[in-house]
Amino acid sequence: MNQTGTGIEFALRKSLHGAGGTMICDVEASLADKSFVALFGPSGAGKTTLLRMLAGLTRPDTGRIVVDGTCWFDASRGIDLPPQRRSIGFVFQDYALFPNFTVRENLAFAVGKEKGEGRWIDELLDLTALQDLQDRLPQTLSGGQKQRVALARAIARKPRLLLLDEPLSALDTAMRLQLQEQLADLHRRFGLTTVLVSHDLGEVFKLAQRVLRIDSGSIVQSGTPAELFLEQRLGGKINLRAQVLALRREDVVYVVSLLLGQDVVEVIATDDDITGIGVGDFVEVATKAFSPMLFK
Repeated sequence: MNQTGTGIEFALRKSLHGAGGTMICDVEASLADKSFVALFGPSGAGKTTLLRMLAGLTRPDTGRIVVDGTCWFDASRGIDLPPQRRSIGFVFQDYALFPNFTVRENLAFAVGKEKGEGRWIDELLDLTALQDLQDRLPQTLSGGQKQRVALARAIARKPRLLLLDEPLSALDTAMRLQLQEQLADLHRRFGLTTVLVSHDLGEVFKLAQRVLRIDSGSIVQSGTPAELFLEQRLGGKINLRAQVLALRREDVVYVVSLLLGQDVVEVIATDDDITGIGVGDFVEVATKAFSPMLFK
């Protein structure tokens, strides 16, 4: 890796020990300045570990992190900047707000003793529509309101790198869509380089310019969402991923209940179709439609 120009470069290796044994997380990539990058892959693949290594919360065994030509981590040279010296904002799945601080106090703690801190906090409250909630404690807020506070706190120090660990996964669909719009706006407004962990394909398509697909600790694919997930976008075949909710026999066929996104659908299947498939399994639903009809 070079140390010139803007952008973020990393090459990191970490041994992870879990219930399934030892896994080596070995990742290397360059992130363009002001880009929005999604980390996508199965649970336990190493996505959150990568975020934590970038943040300085988990120490890699070997490797380097270089941001705008400045070295944040270099195992061979003994460089390891602590999280407070890295220009990062981190939004955790559980929000991690200070329970005894009001909304405004949570933001003030993140801002610190910066010049004009009061005006900047007011601007953050306005940008995230939290003005009317600024004197409330976190336990009195809804999930969506807590998430807005967590986002505002993460950008309070105008970070070079914004790290998001499935920040919207616990929210209902309507609130999730609303906060996706707000997140995209904040990313553009402040020119952030953003790295998002998400299992939601719709979220990835809506927000990310680039996807790093991670499996078993390695980056196995990199590209735009369309390049990674729409391999047959011009063909007549459509493949949809769904989870099997129930199987029932009716006469000579089976009726399979599937969770497809946020909807439950039923399809007809033969004995051969369901061989080896059980409740809880994830399956691909393939259909052929050269000119599919779309309805709003």
